[in-house]
Amino acid sequence: MSTLKEICSGLPLNPLPPNRGRYPNVPHAPIRTPNLTAEEERLALRNALRYFPPSHHATLAPEFAQELRQYGHIYMYRFCPTLRMRAYPIDQYPCHTRQAAAMMLMIMNNLDPAVAQFPQELVTYGGNGQVFSNWAQFRLVMHYLSEMTEEQTLVMYSGHPMGLFPSLPSSPRAIITNGMVIPNYSSRDQYEKMFALGVSIEAKSAKTPLSLGYHGNVVDLWERILLEFERTGELLVDLGSDQTSLHNPYNGGYYPVQLSFHQANQFMSTDPDRFRNVVQESLRRQIKAINKLADAGMHFWDYGNAFLLEAQRAGAEVQKVGGGATEFRYPSYVQHIMGDIFSLGFGPFRWVCTSGDPRDLAVTDNIAATVLEEMSANVPDRVKQQYNDNIHWIREAGKHKMVVGSQARILYSDQKGRVSIALAINQAVADGNVSAPVVISRDHHDVSGTDSPFRETSNVYDGSVFCADMAVQNFVGDAFRGATWVALHNGGGVGWGEVINGGFGLVLDGSDEAAKRARLMLNWDVSNGVARRCWSGNSNAYETIQRTMEENRQLHVTMPFPVQDEHVLDRALQG
Repeated sequence: MSTLKEICSGLPLNPLPPNRGRYPNVPHAPIRTPNLTAEEERLALRNALRYFPPSHHATLAPEFAQELRQYGHIYMYRFCPTLRMRAYPIDQYPCHTRQAAAMMLMIMNNLDPAVAQFPQELVTYGGNGQVFSNWAQFRLVMHYLSEMTEEQTLVMYSGHPMGLFPSLPSSPRAIITNGMVIPNYSSRDQYEKMFALGVSIEAKSAKTPLSLGYHGNVVDLWERILLEFERTGELLVDLGSDQTSLHNPYNGGYYPVQLSFHQANQFMSTDPDRFRNVVQESLRRQIKAINKLADAGMHFWDYGNAFLLEAQRAGAEVQKVGGGATEFRYPSYVQHIMGDIFSLGFGPFRWVCTSGDPRDLAVTDNIAATVLEEMSANVPDRVKQQYNDNIHWIREAGKHKMVVGSQARILYSDQKGRVSIALAINQAVADGNVSAPVVISRDHHDVSGTDSPFRETSNVYDGSVFCADMAVQNFVGDAFRGATWVALHNGGGVGWGEVINGGFGLVLDGSDEAAKRARLMLNWDVSNGVARRCWSGNSNAYETIQRTMEENRQLHVTMPFPVQDEHVLDRALQG
């Protein structure tokens, strides 16, 4: 059994670890079909071998070539550690700075079999949400982080650690980019090829899902609900939505109703063209049942996992007559619900107690609830409603034992709430009421970090819905305002080529410096998106950013003047 010290010591080369191959007791990623040419296979193998001295190439080349041909990717299973992957308490990681130890903890949490979808293929969720491209990258990153000082920054290109570069103590300790490709080369097929070559990945935020639901293929469920209506006249569903994940529909993201799980995995690699046709037929069946139920009175809305987008591409009847490029027959819940919540500055704020102690999580839960209760007395009614809902959530969360992986919590809060909670938690660390640093972060499904025309920004109607300035500016702004690490991704949420999103992590270690960073960075991380949504014409965002400027005299946002008389436009265009 390996140890944390061992996996932080770099690549094990003398001797090489035994090749144990795929573990039989964990789920594995479907076989990929990158359709490489002979020259591209050669390049993929050459790229993989450059992590190792030439003295090992004769041993490693044949097994890497076998992985590429058998699984469609070189995962380097030989270098998968035997140590159980989980978020160990922060003090157990060998390091020179706790900021680096916090990153190691977060990485290992993402690869915990209780959290990760395909842990041995380094996939967190979504079918292709890679933590790294291969296990050599994991070991190198852990080594770099164990050696890092507060005058260095780790630079990562799509999973590959480019190295430690000199920087300032105030700089981020890691800058991460994933899938940044020239726009004209951002197709799904090109992604499969670049991933196989080991030069790009699609990364995802870690999820810790818990659900009670139907065990089976949801197409069967929709069709059975329709059958019951046709037989009895009873409409069993009044409100319907569908979180079917279409990030990656042809490589494990969608399992068509016509095939069993094992048949689908086989067809993906042996007959990808036929599999694509079967997926599209299944999507058409799914939409057909939903359409008939909606015609009968069910209110349906889209969740935003590219479900309606891929259904439209499959030829299903989801188009909206007279609708724009991002509008379908059914409303997106972002367009009709969450967009206005985002425009108030509310989104999923997260924190992780690096001690791994449930008692620390309970303390932070109470801190968050107390902060929101104190703040809720002096906010507008529409904001107070959000506060009250989330106070109820955080007061009840601990009772339901929902933690999977690290001791973490998620809570919807606005800009002022996030800053106040972060400062209060940081003070609790300083006072010893929380025993170890706390990492704060957020989901990509948030106010500012994501430009996603089919989900997070689908209610932006000024023509900028396909622009990604907000997400890129957020990434850069978080970096120089104090984030411990920042990441920018192509993909995530609705899939490669459909979205740009960025994330951050900030370590609250109880210091005055951490408080300063939290205040500055969190204010930006929310107000950036509220300002953009205000400029696009959202009235909630207009009121929110006005209130924020009144509270912060250093904030000056360009405010829009709406056209009040449409006849002015008519006359101008007729002239």
